[in-house]
Amino acid sequence: MRDDAEVSGVGTYQLPKGPLRLAGPVVQPKPGELPLRGDLAHVALAGTHLAAHYVIPQMRTVAESGADMLLQPREGSDVSQHLMDGTQVEVLDIAGDWAWVCLGPQGPAGYIKGDCLSA
Repeated sequence: MRDDAEVSGVGTYQLPKGPLRLAGPVVQPKPGELPLRGDLAHVALAGTHLAAHYVIPQMRTVAESGADMLLQPREGSDVSQHLMDGTQVEVLDIAGDWAWVCLGPQGPAGYIKGDCLSA
């Protein structure tokens, strides 16, 4: 098994070594602060945060129109920030019309419409 994961265009993330465990309380981050949900998290968080699954992100680019990064995958959700066209994002999950993305393993993370990503 490899000790690191190459993410095209971003670099290499160190994968945790040894048994994965949390030893003590962990402060719950604010919504959108880290690429962390109960069911899924960025692979770089595997040694520090608990999730059911960890994912190696896929790099994509925000399309010409730009995109609002939302805290929830629905119209009318709070906007955490606006992503300009050409911004590189790491796609962690796609469900229906929505992509859960982050700007890196330390966040921020949020949802954008899938059609806001260039091919």
